[in-house]
Amino acid sequence: MTRFALQGATPPVARRTPRIGVVQGERRQDDYFWLREKSDPEVRAYLEAENAYTDAVLEPTVPLQEQLYREMLGRIQETDQSAPYAERGFLYYTRTEQGRQYPILCRKLPTDDAREHILLDLNRLAEGKPFFALGVALTSDDGRLLAYSIDETGFRQYTLQIKDLESEELLPLRVEKVVSAAWAADARTLFYTVEDHAKRSYRLYRQRLGDEAHELVYEETDERFSVYVGRTRSGAYLLLNAASHTTSEMRYLEADRPEADWRLIAPRVQDQEYEVDHQGQRLLIRTNDTGRNFRLVEAPLDTPGREHWRELQAQRDDVMLEGVDAFRDFLVLLERQDGLPRLRVLRRDGHEHQVRFPEPVYAAEPGPNREFDTRQYRYIYQSLTTPQSVFDWDVECQAETLVKRTPVLGGYDPAEYVSERLFATAPDGVRVPISIVYKRGFARDGSRPLQLYGYGSYGYSLPIAFSSNRLSLLERGFACASAHVRGGGELGKPWHDDGRMLKKRNSFTDFIACAELLVAEGYTRPERLVIEGGSAGGLLMGAVVNQRPELFGAVISRVPFVDVINTMLDESLPLTVGEFEEWGDPKRPEQYAYMRSYCPYSNLRAQPYPAMLVKTAFNDSQVMYWEPAKYVARLRVLKTDPQPLLLKTNLAAGHGGASGRYDYLREVALDYAFILTAVGPGGDGVKTA
Repeated sequence: MTRFALQGATPPVARRTPRIGVVQGERRQDDYFWLREKSDPEVRAYLEAENAYTDAVLEPTVPLQEQLYREMLGRIQETDQSAPYAERGFLYYTRTEQGRQYPILCRKLPTDDAREHILLDLNRLAEGKPFFALGVALTSDDGRLLAYSIDETGFRQYTLQIKDLESEELLPLRVEKVVSAAWAADARTLFYTVEDHAKRSYRLYRQRLGDEAHELVYEETDERFSVYVGRTRSGAYLLLNAASHTTSEMRYLEADRPEADWRLIAPRVQDQEYEVDHQGQRLLIRTNDTGRNFRLVEAPLDTPGREHWRELQAQRDDVMLEGVDAFRDFLVLLERQDGLPRLRVLRRDGHEHQVRFPEPVYAAEPGPNREFDTRQYRYIYQSLTTPQSVFDWDVECQAETLVKRTPVLGGYDPAEYVSERLFATAPDGVRVPISIVYKRGFARDGSRPLQLYGYGSYGYSLPIAFSSNRLSLLERGFACASAHVRGGGELGKPWHDDGRMLKKRNSFTDFIACAELLVAEGYTRPERLVIEGGSAGGLLMGAVVNQRPELFGAVISRVPFVDVINTMLDESLPLTVGEFEEWGDPKRPEQYAYMRSYCPYSNLRAQPYPAMLVKTAFNDSQVMYWEPAKYVARLRVLKTDPQPLLLKTNLAAGHGGASGRYDYLREVALDYAFILTAVGPGGDGVKTA
């Protein structure tokens, strides 16, 4: 079995320059604060030295990385096309070509002999750039203009441009730091929002093409709130949403009257959220004003205030109303019950039915549904064993049509794999769901390795998604599982509430309970248990390994939010002020004390730790690179074990890592090689390389 090259490699040692501060009466020393100086050559030199050390330690795994890369690439149909969707007389789709990193955006008329029109070839736009990402891509109502935004650094700052699809020329308009955009019905007026110094989307502008003026329409002064502009599926209205993590407020404007004033729907009320869509002579409003799991109300177009709301669906304690999709003759309620999504169709004739799914553990979400006057509803279904599948649901016939299933090359047979839903019991008695998949014949004798993923923040529900890459672990005897811990949204808004602010530690104890169950039930044993998480999930990783390092064999922590207190004290950083409603404000004594009890960086101590691969990106705008860099530097001088501690920085990317699909596969191959080397492959009868 491949081993790490620990004997011949010497880890870099970061300079220690104490910085003393006092927070809530506590003296705090940070030896690595200097790593925040991004422009300092010593900082980059340190990150490059860490990369060189990681490469040296992983050098024996290079053949395995290449093997894994070829395996994963061999399962992908490199030249492929997405399922086309209809919008204003065209069919839109993306396609990929073998050997090219990025998709190509296309459209054509819905006829058999229609010629393809390439809207954007992202490969051409990305030429010579180490990173490239597309933000918005919106065609005007007449189909002639395309407004699109691009990021070339990974910092998630997008530049807006407009392309004339008839002449193929770019218009002179160029706007920096655009977050969202929407066309008015005249196909000449564009609304867009921009971000401030802290990357908060705070201003809405109106731009009539050909005019020099960019008219400021709205500015949000509350730093907890961000603003986003969009358009209803009906096309009749533009919507402006001002939202914090707990509170929202919306305005609307007739799309064919772009010079008119925006109208407020209902003023913000602290801890009440609402979202709006349009159907006929009414607005449809999803709101949590009477209960955390949201209800559905309607309001007249002319008098949409709260006093005129009429309930259509009451709040339910056991069902989360996650969204509402409105069409001319029906609604689709996006609900979640028992941790699983469901789609409920309400027709205007009073008939109601539910879309049924064939597996006990799955994911289902809306696809691109751009047409308002339709009887088809597109959704995307997948499970741990079923590849992503695009379906059209006929709401009148109640029949589904499979439009496209993502191909998995190499003879994949879903019958060879088993997926399950398990439940762990947290210390306070709460049952925590676990989704797990493994190859049929998996031995539950504690001998097999297992990969356990977690997140548990912002009310985000971990999707029960298919991954052809994951087959490289399953074929080597692994089980792969996700812990749906509190702080996520799997069991509704109360599940989120029970894992944030002064209840955040529930996320950590839930995850530990899941790991303990998997060990107790014979799925694995601690030294063969690999845990993974990214961003807020990286916080989860840092907290649980501080608490129970002996429970885990290896850790992969991606762009981890580990320096919680220092980040939440710095209101100049992106996200900080808005995040007070998720994590708390350390300037408040009770909230500081609670953060102090779990902050991974603050709670590192002299003890053995598992093998760890920590990954970050130099241009990350969500979790600054210095958080994981400081974390690794401090952990190096504290940990008492001989296990590898590796820091890998992508110096040309941001929060999501590599942007090109082949580059991304290389990153996964490195992760899997680390996992396989740290805990080894499975038992008899499985791949060992």
